[in-house]
Amino acid sequence: MINPQHPAPTGPTLVKDPKVLLHVKGLCKAYQGRDVVQNLSLTLRQGECLALLGPNGAGKTTTLGILEGLIPADSGEIEFFEIKVGSDKQHWRGIKQRLGVVLQESSLYKRYTVEETFRLFRSFYTTGVDPAELISVLDLTEKAGTQVRHLSGGQKQRVLIGCALVHDPDLLFLDEPTTGLDPHHRRALWQILTQLVTGEWRWPSGKPPKPRGLLLTTHSMEEAAFLAHNVAIMDQGRLVAIGGPRELVDQHIGAKVVETREGTLEDVYLKLTGHPLL
Repeated sequence: MINPQHPAPTGPTLVKDPKVLLHVKGLCKAYQGRDVVQNLSLTLRQGECLALLGPNGAGKTTTLGILEGLIPADSGEIEFFEIKVGSDKQHWRGIKQRLGVVLQESSLYKRYTVEETFRLFRSFYTTGVDPAELISVLDLTEKAGTQVRHLSGGQKQRVLIGCALVHDPDLLFLDEPTTGLDPHHRRALWQILTQLVTGEWRWPSGKPPKPRGLLLTTHSMEEAAFLAHNVAIMDQGRLVAIGGPRELVDQHIGAKVVETREGTLEDVYLKLTGHPLL
C-alpha cells in the first residue's frame, strides 16, 4: 500500500496489486554496442526477498543502478508501488523517499562520526527512525563518536547499511551488503533483514512493523539461500533462471549430486552460467 507519509507521484499503472512493490518489464541497456542488460523482466512483492545472482559483468549492478534511478535505461518499463516511472524527476523524487540503497561502492564523509553520519542521512527524508536506534541495532554503540575514517571495513559496511535503513524504507536494494563483515555480524544482519522483509522487525521506539521488499545481489550462495524467497540468475545480461532456491536445485540439478551430497544453489549457478564464483 502507498504510505501517506511518503507522498507518491501520479502516473499510469502497469500492475494493479498493492503488494507489488516493483515490476520490471523488458528492461534493456547497452554500452558502446554491447548489451549489458537484455530484456529483463521481474516482479518483487511485499514480504519477499529476491536475490539477483550472476558472475562479474553479468549486468547485476547495472540493473540495480537503473532501478535506483542512477542509470537511464535504453528501453523497458519500471513500476514502483503501482506507479509507472520514466525519466521524470518528479516521479523519482517521491519514490526515492521509500527506497533504501546500499551501493557496491560508496563513500562517506570521513571526518563525520557514526552518529553524525546517520543524522545527516536521516535529514534527507521526511520520516524515519532515531539514529540512536540504528547505532544500537547495528552494534555500533562503542563507535558512535568515532569518525568514519577510523572504522574498520566491516564497521563502515554496517554504517552504510544503517544509512539505507534510517528512513524505514518500504523497498531495499542491497548490492553485496555483507562484503567485509565477520561471520557474527553477517549472521546478525541476515536475521535483521529477514525480519524486516517479513514484517516481524520492531524498532525499539515501537514504530508499527510492516513487511518490505528486498532486492539483493551477492556472490554468496549461502546468503542467497538463507535470505531469498526467489532467486534470479543472470549471465551476459540475460535472465537465465528464476525461482525458489529449492525449486531451482530440483529443476536443474536434482536432489543429489553424484549421489554423494545434496544439490545446492551453487550447483545451479555453476551449471547455468558456466562460471566459477568470483
